[in-house]
Amino acid sequence: MRFASALIDGVPRAVAVEGEQAIPLTGIAALGLDTPNAVLADPPLDRDAAVPLDSVTLRPVVPAPDKVICVGLNYREHVAESLRDEPDYPVLFTKFASTLAGPYDALAAPPESSKIDYEGELVVIVGERARRVSKDDALGVVAGYAVANDLSMRDFQHRSHQWLQGKAWDASTPVGPFLVTPDEAGSDPLRITTVVNGETVQDATTDLMIFDVATLIATISEFCTLLPGDLILTGTPGGVGARRDPPLLLKAGDVVAVEVGGVGRIENTMKEEAA
Repeated sequence: MRFASALIDGVPRAVAVEGEQAIPLTGIAALGLDTPNAVLADPPLDRDAAVPLDSVTLRPVVPAPDKVICVGLNYREHVAESLRDEPDYPVLFTKFASTLAGPYDALAAPPESSKIDYEGELVVIVGERARRVSKDDALGVVAGYAVANDLSMRDFQHRSHQWLQGKAWDASTPVGPFLVTPDEAGSDPLRITTVVNGETVQDATTDLMIFDVATLIATISEFCTLLPGDLILTGTPGGVGARRDPPLLLKAGDVVAVEVGGVGRIENTMKEEAA
């Protein structure tokens, strides 16, 4: 199945998506802690309140996750273009819920940054409370998958050894459009493509990850408790703008689309942001 967090006539609702209809889940305002796997497996559908999908506004797929955990340097081509050594342990960093944006929202190009970059990624949405999960059991805690663009301000990212200041700008990380359950997403590998102004700039498959989804969940749950609605951004493949020759950095008016086969497509236009 597919699920989303949406605004229906301005009211937040978690919805199931069937064809071109959005069907509210009774009593649930958004995907997250209130929608563990058990709820998604038998959702309380209010079919009488169904509306056309094109009449709703899609929010970040989980608007207020407890945790947003991101993986850097998880594709060998991206490691190579970044002039780094291949990691033997996942490179992890976090974002705040305030960094999330809707799948079709306009994204501000902050005036402070002159090196705004795209990163198309597969997102894992956690569906069970999980601590110290084995790799063999890790996929059982997955609620579903979504698509993200880990928009990065490279000049700020490289100001220190930590990446926070380049990765955590307000409303800079679109995630969506839907939570797609594993059975509907299909089996690996999934293809990730990023398109900027009509040009394909990233094209890879998830079997090229250095650390696969099960390994990431097992690794992360070793040191922190994962909760329903937590997001894991699994890393970007090669082809980022800052490492192209010449560099392809984003500016107001640029349109960036990220698609993961079987999961969905997001598209965002960059806009000016006042200082």
